[in-house]
Amino acid sequence: MTENQGRTVPAEADVTELDDMITGSVFTPDDAGYPAAAAGFNLLSQHRPSLVVAASTADDVQAAVAFAAAHDLPVGVMATGHQPFPLADGFLLITTGDMNAIEIDADRSVARVEAGARVADIVELAQTAGLAPLHGSSPTVGIAGFTLGGGMSPFLGRTHGWAADHILSIDVVTPDGVLRRVSAETEPELFWGLRGGRSNFGVVTGLEIELFPVTSFYGGGIYYPAGDVEAVLRAFPEVLRNAPDGFTCSVMLLNFPPVPEVPELLRGRFLAHVRVVHLGSDEEAEKLIAPFRAIGPAVADTVERRPYSEFAAVHTDPVDPMPYEEHGTALTDLPTEAVDRLVENARLMAGSPVTALEIRHLGGELANRPSGASPIAARDAVINVWGITLGPPEAVDAGISVLREMTERLEPWATEHIHTNFAGRDNRVEQLFTTADLDRLRRLKQQYDPRNLFRVNNHNITPE
Repeated sequence: MTENQGRTVPAEADVTELDDMITGSVFTPDDAGYPAAAAGFNLLSQHRPSLVVAASTADDVQAAVAFAAAHDLPVGVMATGHQPFPLADGFLLITTGDMNAIEIDADRSVARVEAGARVADIVELAQTAGLAPLHGSSPTVGIAGFTLGGGMSPFLGRTHGWAADHILSIDVVTPDGVLRRVSAETEPELFWGLRGGRSNFGVVTGLEIELFPVTSFYGGGIYYPAGDVEAVLRAFPEVLRNAPDGFTCSVMLLNFPPVPEVPELLRGRFLAHVRVVHLGSDEEAEKLIAPFRAIGPAVADTVERRPYSEFAAVHTDPVDPMPYEEHGTALTDLPTEAVDRLVENARLMAGSPVTALEIRHLGGELANRPSGASPIAARDAVINVWGITLGPPEAVDAGISVLREMTERLEPWATEHIHTNFAGRDNRVEQLFTTADLDRLRRLKQQYDPRNLFRVNNHNITPE
């Protein structure tokens, strides 16, 4: 082992031997491809691993895990790198972005996906069979990371529940280097823990997940100007009051920067973006969103009947890597007093460094805990509040400070826990799981990873 700019790097001969063993690629800090190999979607999460193994097969992952164990290197795992985690160096990073095969079993309504498959790819392929997975708003997020973090779908979640509860089996390389296929029937305890604990117990190389019959929806976005933001927030609980499970709605407050990349209609403006998804009829959807329609003219309106393949048009999430930080909370109720605080938050946010604040409708099947459910803690939440700040570190720090103040105003209605996929860099593992589930997860960690080898690029669960 040698030192390179403060990082421990295995001997060159050992790295060469590893490179010869795998079909993927190995990068050290001296390699020209290292920066790109170590980078994820979030450009603020610039880890400094001693070694990057860009795996292309499960065998590659096994070789990388065995190498890390032999050289006492902590292990981190990354597919697309959307979620921010505490920065780290001196570890072995295994990337699975090149493992992106997808197989659709239309007869069983099941998909088998490799760890690097992205949401847009599985939606496109599943739609050829009239099916869709539980997925998030972004087309570029990895389906494995989304699903193993709980998987709160703004399209099908209120109808079918959490994505993690619809995993049928998981292929995982555990810290001992063994490739296992685990399910509720085989190694049920590990199967339970992976569906929320993610890379704390190994490297997931593939999933088998349920699919659901849907080919279209009625939805899109409505943008309201700054003068109507309060009216939008006041109308929001009225819209939710009689909403069926097939209807999902969220409001995102947006500070659009005055840059050429933003459409001229939105550039440099503070707006409320109402996002609508309805699996029922167009007429029923329009009745549900009537309180929004009554507010007045919109800046833009894209709500219409859409093929399901156009899911990304609802939230219009960015698709290019960018630097950002996020912070949020979850609420058990949205009474008038809480809406008043949201209105105050909107006034605080306008013109601030905060880029966006989303208030998302939950409930429905997301509130249920089926038999054998995954360790998702905040099932009692009816509203998820999540904010993000884009830009250089100084702007991000200023924005996160404002976001913390905004979420503190909502503390009287906050749940004890937050959703794993919306956890920020500074959230503790105790905030993600109930005490009983965390104790159980720590016992599981002691069983499979007593050295805590898998402790980087995750919200780390320490051994018992």
